[in-house]
Amino acid sequence: MIDSEGNMLGVFTLTEAQKRANEKGLDLVVISPTANPIVCKIMDYAKYKYERIKQEREERRKQVNIELKELWLSAVIDIGDLKTKAKKAREFIENGDRVRLSIRMKGRQLAHPELSMDVMKKFYEMVSDIAQIEKPPIREARTVAMIIVPIKKTK
Repeated sequence: MIDSEGNMLGVFTLTEAQKRANEKGLDLVVISPTANPIVCKIMDYAKYKYERIKQEREERRKQVNIELKELWLSAVIDIGDLKTKAKKAREFIENGDRVRLSIRMKGRQLAHPELSMDVMKKFYEMVSDIAQIEKPPIREARTVAMIIVPIKKTK
């Protein structure tokens, strides 16, 4: 048995351990039920539970939620439209989000996937100062897809 300050008290029967916990006005909590003998601790369980919930809430608040945004391009996209899409991708990346770029090829474009790869390279050159490639451009059936992420800042 362990007391509320963390000191080892020794081995007690269940009734004796419960009696000591009741004298202090605290709860007897089983820490390790599989140990032989069972390890118990005298503590204020409600206070422990409250602090644990408070700590989990604080950890959740500190978490950064990274989303995957998606932009669709075309194999025959003009430079002006490409700049507009790059501007939108910059906004997403500056917010810390990952960006998935996709090009769906249709008809004769399927015979020339290198055009889609060139568009992806041009696009990446426009955002390469703030982004890095997480997944390089890969052809998946009728689409070419690439994922870019914000550059990790070294401390």
